[in-house]
Amino acid sequence: MTTDTIRPVRGYFWSADGSMLLYVQDKGGNENFHVYSVPIEGSGTPEASNLTPHDGVRALIYAVPPERPGEILIGLNQRDPSLFDAYWLDVETGETRLVAENPGNFGGVIPDHDLQVRLATGQNAEGGTSFYTRASDDDPEWREVVAYSAAETVRPFRFHKDNRRVYLASNAGDVNLQRLVLLDLDTGEVEEVESDPESEADFGSAIFSDVTDELIATVYVADTVRIYPKNEQVAKDIDRLRQIHDGTPNVSSSTTDEAKWMVSFNSPTDPGATYLYDRETGEAEFLFRPRPWLEPAQLADVKPVSFEARDGLTVHGYLTLPVGIEPEGLPMVLLVHGGPWARDNWGYQPEAQMLANRGYAVLQVNYRGSTGYGKDFYNAAVKEFAGKMHDDLIDGVQWAVEEGIANPDLVGVYGGSYGGYATLVSLTFTPETFACGVDYVGPSSLITLIESFPAYWRPFLKGTFYRFVGDPAVEADREHMKARSPLFHVDRIEDPILIVQGANDPRVTQLESDQMVVALRDRGIPVQYIVADNEGHGFSNADNRMALYHSMETFFGECLGGRVQKNVPDAIRTKVAELTVDVDDVTVAVVEEEGR
Repeated sequence: MTTDTIRPVRGYFWSADGSMLLYVQDKGGNENFHVYSVPIEGSGTPEASNLTPHDGVRALIYAVPPERPGEILIGLNQRDPSLFDAYWLDVETGETRLVAENPGNFGGVIPDHDLQVRLATGQNAEGGTSFYTRASDDDPEWREVVAYSAAETVRPFRFHKDNRRVYLASNAGDVNLQRLVLLDLDTGEVEEVESDPESEADFGSAIFSDVTDELIATVYVADTVRIYPKNEQVAKDIDRLRQIHDGTPNVSSSTTDEAKWMVSFNSPTDPGATYLYDRETGEAEFLFRPRPWLEPAQLADVKPVSFEARDGLTVHGYLTLPVGIEPEGLPMVLLVHGGPWARDNWGYQPEAQMLANRGYAVLQVNYRGSTGYGKDFYNAAVKEFAGKMHDDLIDGVQWAVEEGIANPDLVGVYGGSYGGYATLVSLTFTPETFACGVDYVGPSSLITLIESFPAYWRPFLKGTFYRFVGDPAVEADREHMKARSPLFHVDRIEDPILIVQGANDPRVTQLESDQMVVALRDRGIPVQYIVADNEGHGFSNADNRMALYHSMETFFGECLGGRVQKNVPDAIRTKVAELTVDVDDVTVAVVEEEGR
């Protein structure tokens, strides 16, 4: 359907009438995504049309309504780089029609069942979230319905079928775990619909019927995923799907009448197995496995674990152990998730599987600040970068050592984004715990990180990074950020490090890696450096990813003793050589000794 050999397609979906495929793609990882269309009819490979061909502009997809198959609702920051206005986009011509101009603080909009854009969310003056409404698309005046504090988390899903109320996940008020609630846009009143029956996890997601607009299932993500059906038919469907596969079922699409579902299963050892399921007969036709080269018997199971942090907080995570090896005194890699406002889940994690295949125990820790564990756990991370958030990781390593799983002399650390930052913190603040580390697009200075964020992040920094990390324009915050930045503690590093960076990264710019490499090199610390000129915040191109993982397995093999693939194609070795930077050639304008 496409012939683009420069950049992989990161996301795609059907137009509402099924006549074309729509997909989003950026240039070299700059995250300025454009919307493209490809017609299904015809012979040969069709030509893709760029529907949002505006340089330096990012497109967001808000809605793809079946009632209006010729249009989709998008956001564009064309008028102001820091703000997204809402438009209806004609998927045939690319013409846009403005439907809601952003007044300065909106983060997203949701249309009602009449396709009127009547709900908007935005950051309020206190750094929290506010909900706004208006009568119709013809009404230019937005009215604030309710405001929440920065300590509270609220997420909208969709309009109730009465077109007056909106489904939200919310932990507002005197509750800890997020609940599913209904917000009345006329009165601001909130009605609870459901909370976790086991009182373990935040509300996860809601599944609705597009035929009846009814809520048909709710989902909670704790150690594993729990699904609660809301009617007899869906309960029967879930029971039948459980008999087909032991992974977590996900309905990726359905026929218009919802008589047949496309269902894929998330499993650590059989990822993405996809079936066509007939809801009337209960029969399922196997369609494909998206990674047919993976052998389930060679993949490792993933075990939920928990331990008590040093301050008494219970921390959850996942342990992946190599197949066929006694889990005693193993070399271990601490794999730290990014975000940090995200979490690891049970299921297939390709990096954990690769590392386990090479002989390592792999520990993933949902440190405080990770999502899904309640308001208190989330807010326990405020001003705790390189503090208690890091303590949770070290306590996890200590748990694995005390359990006899990990060899305390052979522990490595790896992660991307915040996980890359955590790697740098691990090697600078607690070098005695680790033998080596791989930093993948991680920030080295919290000061330069925040000062270089994309323009469209700036309207939302008060309730996120300023609250959790600090505002570099405030002197006291700046000193705090400097104290938590690995760049200013490189003299403590004792172990080798591999740093990986995308040159076009708009979130964690190349300066973050360059300045760390220079500081390490000038202090005589062993550092390897990989930079891809055509990547951004993480590698997408297959050749770059293969080079990254071969470099990583070689690096960990040298410092932790795990297996390394012997017969590596010449193309991969060549790509590794192309991406490897001579650290003696790296320069920065100023290495920020004073954090300015």
